[in-house]
Amino acid sequence: MLRGIFVTGTDTGVGKSIVAAVIARLAASAGLKTGVMKPVASGCILRDGVRISEDAELLTHGAGKTSLLPEVTPYLLIAPLAPSVAAAKEGVRIDLEKIATAYAILASANDFMVVEGVGGLMVPLAGGLLVADLIRRLDLPVIVVARPGLGTVNHTLLTCLAARQMGITVIGVIISGFPDEPDEASASAPHLIGSLSGAPLLGIFPRIDAADPRHVVDAVVARIATDPLTTLLRKELGIV
Repeated sequence: MLRGIFVTGTDTGVGKSIVAAVIARLAASAGLKTGVMKPVASGCILRDGVRISEDAELLTHGAGKTSLLPEVTPYLLIAPLAPSVAAAKEGVRIDLEKIATAYAILASANDFMVVEGVGGLMVPLAGGLLVADLIRRLDLPVIVVARPGLGTVNHTLLTCLAARQMGITVIGVIISGFPDEPDEASASAPHLIGSLSGAPLLGIFPRIDAADPRHVVDAVVARIATDPLTTLLRKELGIV
């Protein structure tokens, strides 16, 4: 079994949080004590004067936990901008060692960790530090989340290529938000990605129209339960 997985994407808004929460649910349902982490969150909301990452809340829901530990999100930033820019606006510098320390605390208390990144591999965190540097610091393999539609094959192949060139292991690709009636570009994407990316296709998660993302996670888990790709995903994660 892997000790954890880092969920990255081909871009922002591709469904990383849904995929990460679903993976957390699969691990927890297999009887594993599952920890979650969103190391850097920008675009946070204020709730009763407290900064909240809604992505972190969704991951916590996926793992079946009720409390949001401070280590889950070491950096909570308000501006919905690239982390390095959002942090600079607040006079904060993102430190990989602070994140690694928080990760170690969570990992020591859990069997399996699901860590969600921000944007893609090349998103800047601080100065010359990228999300890819964080992945290497945590020494985790990645799952790449891609969107369906025109352009996704190029974005996915570039992400997988860049990851391998930086010494990051890609265990597979998941397409998130796949429509029930796909257009021609979306319909052809899974085969092309699976055959050209150099990484196995581990899931085609359906698009669920629901206002509450928790309901989306629950519905996706139910829809993919009997999908052969879910069996492959479990196998690759070692949570069979």
